[in-house]
Amino acid sequence: MTYCVGLSLEDGLVFASDSRTNAGVDYVTSYSKMHVFTPSPDRLFVLLSAGNLATTQEVVNHIQRDLDFPPDDGPNLAKVRYLFEAAEYIGAVSLAVQKEHSPALKQSGVSGETTLVIGGQIAGQPHGLMLIYPQGNYITASPETPYLQIGESKYGKPALDRIVHPGLSLNQGARLALVSLDATTRSNITVGPPFELATYEKDSLTLGCRCRFDADDKYLISVREAWNDGIQEAFQGLPKFSWEAATSVQMDKPHAVTPSWD
Repeated sequence: MTYCVGLSLEDGLVFASDSRTNAGVDYVTSYSKMHVFTPSPDRLFVLLSAGNLATTQEVVNHIQRDLDFPPDDGPNLAKVRYLFEAAEYIGAVSLAVQKEHSPALKQSGVSGETTLVIGGQIAGQPHGLMLIYPQGNYITASPETPYLQIGESKYGKPALDRIVHPGLSLNQGARLALVSLDATTRSNITVGPPFELATYEKDSLTLGCRCRFDADDKYLISVREAWNDGIQEAFQGLPKFSWEAATSVQMDKPHAVTPSWD
């Protein structure tokens, strides 16, 4: 299992992914799940992946092959005119790869599905973020839901739901993405560092940063501790129940003393 998240903000895009890959509890490895394509100076795409690793790698290889040897009568990332066309193209590649291996995988009881998030921008078009399902169709992030998740998403979702909005700065979005990843790691052992993080400022057509955080990274540890301390402080400051207040008043109220006589 894995976890990846993308944020679509007014200032640009944020991408974050873990790198843990499991083939059973006794075989754990690390693979990058963030793939960057800059097929020409007027465009940039970032692809996040979750699902069958072999399927994902074959999809990425097909995308790169189509860039190196452009098909005469087919699309590639250098030819598409809109981001949704890039999503349609990658969805079609993914579906074709899955169909090719589906019979053999089914006989082995293995799922060959992969789910993808693509984000980026083509010059003259707005930046955007889309989730591509295993079936090849896609949805788009929106101002009402400015984030998309794939993989083990449930544990990292609460922080996003409470904080994310399109007006966040890229740096704020990057910190929030790290918090979402770390929260998932805390609750699910199939997700773990190293974490990859990338930011894209709109209209720049280049990544602002792409960095990696290992488990013992000092900044990652400081973000985790600050988040945990903040949650504890918020919990301790929650309003008390009405009966707690009444009990407190009653305990503080002086009591009459009845004298005892021998």
